[in-house]
Amino acid sequence: MEVKTSLLDNMIGVGDMVLLEPLSEDSFIENLKNRFDHNEIYTYIGSVVISMNPYKSLPIYTAEKVEEYRNRNFYELSPHIYALADEAYRSLRHQDKDQCILITGESGAGKTEASKFVMSYVAAVCGKGQEVNKVKEQLLQSNPVLEAFGNAKTVRNDNSSRFGKYMDIEFDFKGDPLGGVISNYLLEKSRVVKQPRGERNFHIFYQLLSGASENTLKKLKLDRDFSKYNYLSLDSATVNGLDDAACFRTVRNAMQIVGFMEDEVQSVLELVAAVLKLGNIEFKPESRVNGFDESRVKDKNDLKEMCELLGIEQSVLERAFSFRTVEAKMEKVSTTLNVAQAYYARDALAKNLYSRLFSWLVNRINESIKAQTKSRKKVMGVLDIYGFEIFEDNSFEQFIINYCNEKLQQIFIELTLREEQEEYVREGIEWTNIEYFNNAIICDLIENNKNGILAMLDEECLRPGTVTDETFLDKLNTVCAEHQHFESRLSKNSKFLTDHSLPHNCFRIQHYAGKVLYRVEGFVDKNNDLLYRDLSQAMYKASHSLIKLLFPEGNPTKVNLKRPPTAGFQFRASVGTLMKNLLTKNPNYIRCIKPNDKKAPHIFTESLVCHQVRYLGLMENVRVRRAGYAFRQPYEPCLERYKMLCKQTWPHWRGPAREGVEVFLKDLQVSVEEFAYGRSKIFIRNPRTLFFLEEKRRQCLEDLATLIQKIYRGWKCRTQFQLLKKSQVVVAAWYRRYAQQKKYQNIRCSALVVQSFIRGWKARKVLRELKYKKRCEEAVTTISAYWHGTQARRELWRLKHEARSKQAVSVIWAGWQGTKARRELKHLKEEARRKNAIAVIWAYWLGLKVRREYRKFFRANAGKKIYDFTIQKIMQKYFLGFKKTMPSMSPIDKSWPARPYGFLDGTHQELRRMFHLWRCKKYRSQFTMEKKATYDEKLAASELFKDKKALYPNSVGQPFKGDYLEITKNPKYQKLNSLVDDKVLLADVVSKINRANGKGAPRLFLLTKKNVVLADQKTGQVKASVPLPDLSSVSVSTQNDGFFALKLKEGATSAAKGDFLLSSDRLIEIITKLHRTGAASADRNRIKIDISDEFLVLFKQDKVCVKFIQGAPKNGNGVACKRKNNRLLEVSVP
Repeated sequence: MEVKTSLLDNMIGVGDMVLLEPLSEDSFIENLKNRFDHNEIYTYIGSVVISMNPYKSLPIYTAEKVEEYRNRNFYELSPHIYALADEAYRSLRHQDKDQCILITGESGAGKTEASKFVMSYVAAVCGKGQEVNKVKEQLLQSNPVLEAFGNAKTVRNDNSSRFGKYMDIEFDFKGDPLGGVISNYLLEKSRVVKQPRGERNFHIFYQLLSGASENTLKKLKLDRDFSKYNYLSLDSATVNGLDDAACFRTVRNAMQIVGFMEDEVQSVLELVAAVLKLGNIEFKPESRVNGFDESRVKDKNDLKEMCELLGIEQSVLERAFSFRTVEAKMEKVSTTLNVAQAYYARDALAKNLYSRLFSWLVNRINESIKAQTKSRKKVMGVLDIYGFEIFEDNSFEQFIINYCNEKLQQIFIELTLREEQEEYVREGIEWTNIEYFNNAIICDLIENNKNGILAMLDEECLRPGTVTDETFLDKLNTVCAEHQHFESRLSKNSKFLTDHSLPHNCFRIQHYAGKVLYRVEGFVDKNNDLLYRDLSQAMYKASHSLIKLLFPEGNPTKVNLKRPPTAGFQFRASVGTLMKNLLTKNPNYIRCIKPNDKKAPHIFTESLVCHQVRYLGLMENVRVRRAGYAFRQPYEPCLERYKMLCKQTWPHWRGPAREGVEVFLKDLQVSVEEFAYGRSKIFIRNPRTLFFLEEKRRQCLEDLATLIQKIYRGWKCRTQFQLLKKSQVVVAAWYRRYAQQKKYQNIRCSALVVQSFIRGWKARKVLRELKYKKRCEEAVTTISAYWHGTQARRELWRLKHEARSKQAVSVIWAGWQGTKARRELKHLKEEARRKNAIAVIWAYWLGLKVRREYRKFFRANAGKKIYDFTIQKIMQKYFLGFKKTMPSMSPIDKSWPARPYGFLDGTHQELRRMFHLWRCKKYRSQFTMEKKATYDEKLAASELFKDKKALYPNSVGQPFKGDYLEITKNPKYQKLNSLVDDKVLLADVVSKINRANGKGAPRLFLLTKKNVVLADQKTGQVKASVPLPDLSSVSVSTQNDGFFALKLKEGATSAAKGDFLLSSDRLIEIITKLHRTGAASADRNRIKIDISDEFLVLFKQDKVCVKFIQGAPKNGNGVACKRKNNRLLEVSVP
């Protein structure tokens, strides 16, 4: 049985502030501190979650925690952000209600992290599947991109969001995510040109300079030294615990996952580099004939590099920094800009360029993550926006931010009261009006179309004549002097004339969170947000494709003389749209609080927390919640929790749950004024009543525990006694059985002994009788045998005597015939010997006669000369014979004439060897250098793959061409050829294998002396460039396929995306050239070639096994690659 816990069990402090007793600001802060000290960072106010930033990692966001809070009641477990996310997701999925989660708090309170936890929880509990997982991954990976371009290090937060973000996540009817839409509000673009002390510019500038490769920086004309750029703050360039290089790789990877093309990423980086270059442009004054000063660029190098990046003519942009053209109807007036105006124009261009780039990024992400289906969708919105800001020096940005928070506070109070009222009506409880502070009067002071501060600021910016911040303040002092929430030293209200805490150039507004002093300096300029038309037109003339999209107003054919809307007007319209959107959804609130300003764990600054509690309106939220009934709970869980307090309901109540609750409340004599019965819930007015029930339950649980212990001990003793009794019976039974068995065995053993003795006596008696009978029979047989033997021997002797008499006659006759034959033989031999002697004597005589006749013609060494002459003739005939039998000049011809004489064997073999060496030399002398290099590569291929790779024999007869694409001649690849610095050793089309489905995408494969380059086949755009020193090894199979894997060294810059799995019909040539190119350089190790039918390939951070198997071809195809699971790619080779 599953054990369920409640919000009230094992509680540190009070988990729900609605139940806090007594309720005061001090007890509220003390309860937060008590829970924070025990790492309980989440606390409820009804359905609102208060989140304290712990400034450390806590083990409360694991997969086990996700499962623990999944499909559980909001109050069933201890407070957690997962409970709110689960409640919102279940309401969206089951009740078909659109949801929104509003996350507010000041900078450093953990709003961004809270939004990540909400999104990660929703991603974890929603459906699974390849397409769903892709959508979830894109939604989650949009955060690193927006954080890099929209977040910065401030004195309060190392990763502070400098823009407001609202994301609508769209779901289908099953609750699976389909896509999303992101809206951004008021990027702090002034940070691009100037940062307060101790703060940094946006993260992307530092990440680009720290994490980009040298080749990328060279293309962007940048240097890694931060000090060379005026727009980058140096006192906080590095942040402890923040690796900008690693973050840059994360951002590149996230942009790839979201769906950015490689050329789009390059365009974005070029604009970021252009902003840095723009900050280095400086101006000097130059006097003209008419007496006016004109600005000129000091050093044109940075201007030139920026123009090269954006594709702008240098003279056009230089003139835009020196002159300004004003158009009015049919007139054009050109005026010069002084140095101060030129610097203003430069900074305005930098701010507009970065701000528009950020808006383009948001729109581009929306294109990738938007839902593809047009059917009706459920929506969950997540709002992560700046909290209320009160600084020592508050300007236009703080005014706009605090206005937004006033609107959010207004909608918060309205929606909370509406939710309370709807629940009371739904449950049939009488609704009583609740008094609360309505900040609509403050919102009206700011946004009123006639007398509002924003309206007057727009009117001041648009009116002709001299417009300054002082004239704007004068207008405020005139119109708003009598407003009870507006204060100014120069207003007509005399009570502020002597208020020295209120400077003359400031005004003060009493917000719901407290009074805020605003300095009017810069209000008019920041609201105008003016960019000279000359700069817009210069940007539109750029050849950079993205620049034209960012500055459409620069199109000279579409000149609009109407003044663009002000920043305040745009933000008011955006906030109005946001409020309408939020009002259509069911709200869920997360209030983030920062415990200290040191960004350190275990420190709780009460004054700082108290200040945040006040301006977040948390006390007022508790009072609104407690104005009616402090606690409500459905009847079933209420009865289940408190049924042991009444004998009638314990242990089981058979009737309806409401009647059971009525029974135990009546039995406990709880006052009827303290509770009310709704249709499905019990409502408790005072927390003391709830704590009274909890105390009774605790006492009852102690009594029940004692009773359970007593019953358990009795059961345990009875069980042990019964076990002992049963054991004694069993032991006695077994012993009796053993004794009887022993007695029976003794009796049986005795009987067997007696039986054996009797059987032995009988057997011996029978044996004696049989032996006597046998002896008698054997005696008769022996006598008979002896008699028959005697008779047989007598007959034998008689027969032998007769035979011996017959044989003697034959022997005598044979002896006589032999003697006669020997005599005849002897006579014949003597006659033959006499005839042979005569012939021999005659031959000797003839020989002697001849020698005497010819002796005078011969000398002593005639035999040697005859021998030499004979040998010479034989050798002459041997060598002349080669003229007709000599083999061809081909080195592969193995034929050779047969040996004519045995003594020439050694000579014959040596001549064969010499002839082969000579014809090989003649064959080599015909080679050109290119052909020689080709044969060297063939020899290297033989050493690498012969008898190791089944594909090798097919490549022996194919020449290694190298450049199959003719990249230097083909105009299609002219741009790609210009990007490659070194000579191209090999250019061919290969297939890049996709890890997701095993399918191949065509890529251009280029090999130079330093790099391996992969480019798109259609556009020629470089997709990847890998330096050869980053290659650790190449893996191929032993079979007849063209798959090979380029494995990169760990930690290499190019290894961010992992290894490359490619396929080519010219695998032998590619790997041979790659191996020889790596071996030819003395400054790097030889590239290792691994030949195996199973090897590992690293895709991003995952290792995938590539396995080659024998299989029949399917549908006439050859090699087939198929993904088996996330860790295995199987290649079937016929």
